Amino acid sequence: MELGSLFLVLAVLVIVGVYLYAPFTSRGRYARVSETHEVSALKAERDRVINSLQELDFDFKLGKIPAEDYPDQRAALLQKGADILRSLDELAPVSTSANNAEGRIEKAAAAKRADSSEQAAELSDDDLESMIAARRKQHKSKSAGFCPKCGKPVLVTDKFCPSCGKALK
Repeated sequence: MELGSLFLVLAVLVIVGVYLYAPFTSRGRYARVSETHEVSALKAERDRVINSLQELDFDFKLGKIPAEDYPDQRAALLQKGADILRSLDELAPVSTSANNAEGRIEKAAAAKRADSSEQAAELSDDDLESMIAARRKQHKSKSAGFCPKCGKPVLVTDKFCPSCGKALK
């Protein structure tokens, strides 16, 4: 046997070996993909728990939930959220400043709790007055209806129809 044919046979054997070994390497990829799906599902569940916790707090503030039921429901949601965070930590450990899972879910709920009432309390009277003036200015440039002669839209500030010239006021 010649040296060239020996290299050719060796190359074919290496290619066949790589082809046969490929399925063993792809299983690791599938395992990683299923793990990311599980992490994604847990994160979605965590968001649902946080939203439920916010709704519970909001309903309690409005008086829809009795005071004696509120602590039990809140504790149950916090426990569920803590369990989800523990599962997430087992799958993908995340380095955070808060090691306590219940503390982390409290922080997440507080971060999402940006009510419009808190934002309105931060505005001063001068800010409100300038917002009202800007709003009134916008209304002046809005449509006042349609021309009685040609039917084209006209603005509040128009004295004559821009299309046909009929006097509007």
